[in-house]
Amino acid sequence: MNVLFLCTGNSCRSILGEATFNHLAPSGWHAMSAGSKPTGYVHPRSLALLACEGISTDGYHSKSWENLPTMPDIVITVCGSAAGETCPAYLGPVVRTHWGVEDPAHVTGTDEEIDAAFVKAYSILRARIEAFLALPLTTLKNDKTALKAEMDKIATTII
Repeated sequence: MNVLFLCTGNSCRSILGEATFNHLAPSGWHAMSAGSKPTGYVHPRSLALLACEGISTDGYHSKSWENLPTMPDIVITVCGSAAGETCPAYLGPVVRTHWGVEDPAHVTGTDEEIDAAFVKAYSILRARIEAFLALPLTTLKNDKTALKAEMDKIATTII
């Protein structure tokens, strides 16, 4: 099963989701990420945080949803609601859910405050990914309605 983490810039949240999912996922599950308006780079703080967590950063880059290597089965949008951010809507025969996370790239302040925003985004995504991977995926991948309901529940219960 292929999971797409999707946001606007594909420099922070979707990259954190993709790398964390791939680090934790069982065999047969794979994540990718993309943006509707990719920035063209991965935020250095995202890479530093992943490396600190022991998660490989090899090969991650900002890319467009128009150039996906394979079709996703599941699309998880991770755009937040701050500053009226518009989240892209992926069209296609996929299971969709929204796991909103505020964009740490837009946080200003001290280095500690900015680092804390990245850690918060990562922690939220990791907790949601762990909850997702704890589901009975073998059963749910054949029941798209139940899978979507569980994924939507994760979005509202793991903040």
